[in-house]
Amino acid sequence: MAKLQRLGADNVINYKAVPEWGQKAKDLTDGRGVDHVIEVGGPATLSESITACRTGGHIALIGLLTGFTGEVSIPALFSNQIRISGISIGSRADQEDMIRAITINRLKPIIDRRFPLQEIGTAFKYYESQMHFGKVCLEL
Repeated sequence: MAKLQRLGADNVINYKAVPEWGQKAKDLTDGRGVDHVIEVGGPATLSESITACRTGGHIALIGLLTGFTGEVSIPALFSNQIRISGISIGSRADQEDMIRAITINRLKPIIDRRFPLQEIGTAFKYYESQMHFGKVCLEL
């Protein structure tokens, strides 16, 4: 959390320490709710994302770490006019556009560790440990 704050985050919430992080996010916005949620957990965390959103908010569903199916509170989506968009991997042209945008805007990804290609097994084990903060890269 300290690393995120050093990188410029105004507020951070540890979802493991605060299981009802959706309400905490809403509280941090004086009850308004957040504009956008990047949802990586999937079914087990989607309800907290819905709780965190403001009226008219948006949830970008990019991950399914907790499975493929689950219950969703349809009334909460309707009453708060929340939009959910499924985001998938784009085309080669999309990636090239992204790389150009990253270059033009001089964005620097946070790289936790780099591994030579010969250590790909070690890299995957490190990634699976969930001890990384940022990208785990293979050097070719």
